[in-house]
Amino acid sequence: MKKILKILLFLSIFSLNLKAQTQVVKGLILDKQSEMPLIGATISLLSEDLETTGTTTDLDGYYRLENILVGRQTVGISYIGYEPLVIPNVVVSAGKEVILNASMEESIADLSEIVVTAAAQKDKAQNELATISARTFSVEEVNRYSGGRGDVARLAGNFAGVATSNDSRNDIVIRGNSPTGVLWRINGVPTPSPNHFSTLGTTGGPVSALNTNMMQNSDFLTSAFPAEYGNALAGVFDIGFRKGNRDEREFMLQVGAFTGVEAMAEGPISKKNGSSYLVAARYAVTGIFGVAGTTNALPDYSDIAFNIDFGKSKFGNFTLFGIGGQSDISFLHTEIDEDDLFAEPDTDGFPESKFGVVGLRHNLILDEMTYLRTILSASNSSGDYYENRFFNLETPEEFFLEYGTQNTSENRYSLSSFVNKKFNAKLRGRAGLLLENYQTNLYATRREGNPDLDGDGKPDLLSVYDFDEGMTIYQFYAQAKYRVNPRLTLNIGLHSQTLTLNNTFALEPRVALNYKIAPNHTLNIGYGLHHQNAPLPILLLQEPLSDGTFVESNRDLDFTESNHFVLGYDANLASNWRAKIEAYYQIINDVPVDNFASSFSILNLGDDFTFPTDVYGLQNDGKGTNIGLELTVENFYSNGYYGLLTTSIFDSKYKGSDGIERNTAFNNGYVFNLLFGKEWKIGKDKRNVISFDTKFTTAGGRYTTPVDLAASQAAMEEVLFEDLAYSERNDVYLRWDVKIGVKFNSKKRKLSQQLFFDFQNVTNRENIFTKRYNRITNEVNEVYQIAFFPDFLYRIEF
Repeated sequence: MKKILKILLFLSIFSLNLKAQTQVVKGLILDKQSEMPLIGATISLLSEDLETTGTTTDLDGYYRLENILVGRQTVGISYIGYEPLVIPNVVVSAGKEVILNASMEESIADLSEIVVTAAAQKDKAQNELATISARTFSVEEVNRYSGGRGDVARLAGNFAGVATSNDSRNDIVIRGNSPTGVLWRINGVPTPSPNHFSTLGTTGGPVSALNTNMMQNSDFLTSAFPAEYGNALAGVFDIGFRKGNRDEREFMLQVGAFTGVEAMAEGPISKKNGSSYLVAARYAVTGIFGVAGTTNALPDYSDIAFNIDFGKSKFGNFTLFGIGGQSDISFLHTEIDEDDLFAEPDTDGFPESKFGVVGLRHNLILDEMTYLRTILSASNSSGDYYENRFFNLETPEEFFLEYGTQNTSENRYSLSSFVNKKFNAKLRGRAGLLLENYQTNLYATRREGNPDLDGDGKPDLLSVYDFDEGMTIYQFYAQAKYRVNPRLTLNIGLHSQTLTLNNTFALEPRVALNYKIAPNHTLNIGYGLHHQNAPLPILLLQEPLSDGTFVESNRDLDFTESNHFVLGYDANLASNWRAKIEAYYQIINDVPVDNFASSFSILNLGDDFTFPTDVYGLQNDGKGTNIGLELTVENFYSNGYYGLLTTSIFDSKYKGSDGIERNTAFNNGYVFNLLFGKEWKIGKDKRNVISFDTKFTTAGGRYTTPVDLAASQAAMEEVLFEDLAYSERNDVYLRWDVKIGVKFNSKKRKLSQQLFFDFQNVTNRENIFTKRYNRITNEVNEVYQIAFFPDFLYRIEF
């Protein structure tokens, strides 16, 4: 590790020849509704220590502020007829120019009225059609908050309504919903799970493949989302890649415990048309899982991402983007402890996974009020898993059997296109379509639970999946935003989707109302009807028949339906202080359950690597409800401090085919987060920074199904008391993380360096992961989550 740090420092220092006593802040100013550039907008640097520095945008809407001191700065933007904007806490460093883009909203107030400068609201989504249960998040937050591992999914765990009480994976549980209900979008198109070691149908994984250094400010939505988002029940991660620097070449090198060794480069392709490139690649520092205490096996994973903007042309603007990753690990029974989170001590397992997305985005200005955006993309998510199980361990009779295999590959081809029109200052509309064609190949075998038909004394290895077929999901939508007056805004939309596999159709209304009852107080009301198809490993599961053939008995499952009702209240308590309370009620219908009386429901699936392989002939007769109350109190960074308090109280219930109401697997009952941070400027000219961040999290224990020990011992496989599903509860989850860091901004060169240590679970709390039957001990053992672990990251920009 010391050698790596020395190499990075050597490469960076000796490749520099630029002086950077100060830095540049630049960007693009657009009309928020039409996305047309605003010519002649005034951009000012607001500082108590200096005279105001300002400039105006050019014919393309670009501006450039030079000689800006490093540190946190405040930028003001104004334009005649538009609501003024103030963007505080713009982080300026010596190593990298700041690209600060902004969108302004045309004012509908009378000229005689007093215009109040609008502060940029980080709690609001980038997508202006998402006006309830939505917020933006930034790369700076991902890097600043403790316990995050540079993972945007773990960052979301700080927000109200989100539970992430599983240290081994980053699955997101939103308001008691299964993680399978989360939609991931990258640059406007749905994608497979962007995680290393992910499997088909899941949305999370142990390590994120999303490189946060590639991201621009993005959106996270938790309920009643606008009409352009479909085929999701729980929430949406809407990720955008930023563009590279169109004027200067810049580089970044970093090494971190979880993110690995990384290099990034960006710069102009042609300064004449403003084209640019941005590319980053990472490779894992192997051994981290063993150090972290989750497994002794050594993982291997890497990823690459790029965003190439081809600049202006008479045919519009084209952008080529992509992301790809690979991961593999070998779990060997001779190296596995009985408390390993991912493997069994009598099994060799060999998982591999790959993930990739490539897309071409085209933006065409039709007139001053209308633009057309079209995205073509292709993605692949594939995985292989091989398992050998050993018997009579450490005896002369020891032998092993091939106990299961799985080979999956999903190719997805997407066309997304919408037209956006600004009719006037009050009314904006958007209408579009999304076509997704899936080419899916599934092949899997297993022995577990099978009969011995060939008489060799061992359970037979039988097929679970053998599927190679295509299907298409058609989605059409229309959305409008009408600003009735400066106080009242209405968002209304309609979404439809059709699945060609079984000709399933759904029509979904969406509506949100925002009313400013006072200048700093807003009431929000929302409703959305949402549908989603069953996960493919369930939908395409093959049931064996007595004649030796198989039938896909779940193929005709309808969409699961969810009604979202939301009532919220926002208050700006003081400068940089904001509070929000939100109540919600979710009614879930048409949930796939067994066709006989049982406790099974797919609402409890998704927080794992696998899906059940013995649930046949499912019917859409199940139900579920989620009800809760959320509170957020946030102090946006000011005077060196920031803080965030979020708490959620909720109840998540479901009914299987037996009609009994039970707790879901994700019914923690409550989640509480308290996060606080402080920065100190150091050095004679105060250009360097020491930072401190700490986070405390606690959540109610999840409900689990007890193990039937006698039946498990007889079968030598885990058997659960299914009639007592989710009747036992784990202990309370509790974790405290502390992060300290330092940032140096060079006086003489265009160079900045950052180092931090993130001490995770500093109390070494033993949070329970699961209680499971152990074939070696022949008992039910408790398995615990990650113990104390010191993460670190070193970054250099030049």
